[in-house]
Amino acid sequence: MSLYKYSFFEVLGHAFTAEVWDQVLPAIGETMYMVGVSSVFVLIFGILLGLVLVMTSREGLMPCKAVHTVLGAIINCFRSLPQVIIIIVMLPVARALVGKSYGSNACIISLVASCVPLFARLVESSLLELDKGKVEAAKAMGSGNLRILFTIMVPETLPSLIRAFTNAVVIVISMTALAGSFGAGGIGYIAVTYGYTRFQHDLLFATIVVLIIIVQAVQLVGDTISKLILKKRHLV
Repeated sequence: MSLYKYSFFEVLGHAFTAEVWDQVLPAIGETMYMVGVSSVFVLIFGILLGLVLVMTSREGLMPCKAVHTVLGAIINCFRSLPQVIIIIVMLPVARALVGKSYGSNACIISLVASCVPLFARLVESSLLELDKGKVEAAKAMGSGNLRILFTIMVPETLPSLIRAFTNAVVIVISMTALAGSFGAGGIGYIAVTYGYTRFQHDLLFATIVVLIIIVQAVQLVGDTISKLILKKRHLV
């Protein structure tokens, strides 16, 4: 149903019919697959890059200006590019890695390339907020760099890291919708191909509802876990 032929409320009501959801439900599975796999890679590589940035900074546990400067520059280059451009640039990479430049697996390459640099910077910011006195006290007690990193820095900033990862997952979700216009499949494909191109606005409304629910659920889970950790530490 199109808004050009029917009223807003008629189209909105039809967005919740079985006819519409028979098309939307399979797309939800594709979107959740892309979000799930991409989020795992974003978590792993984002944490690693963030830790390296902090460790090699001037006041880090293992200062190395060359590594910090080069890695920071690469991350900033990726962060400077809009999401649409990153998707386009990563199409040849996706073709080389998964054999094609369209579909869910190809989309995952672009999602990871776009969101890892962002999450790495969020990890860096969270770790840099840690009270320097705790690190200095650990050094005075003879703790090694890795012990300080994984028993003090990461655990102490865990609630902040969880919130940062939650924001990264939300961005991944928004990018899956954008990637739909490049043949990635999922909710974005339904919204662009049917909702926009073919003026089936009832399908567009249905995809909007799905995206809102997914994002709210992710945000709720992230906030809840973060608050539970803070309550356990008697910080709230």
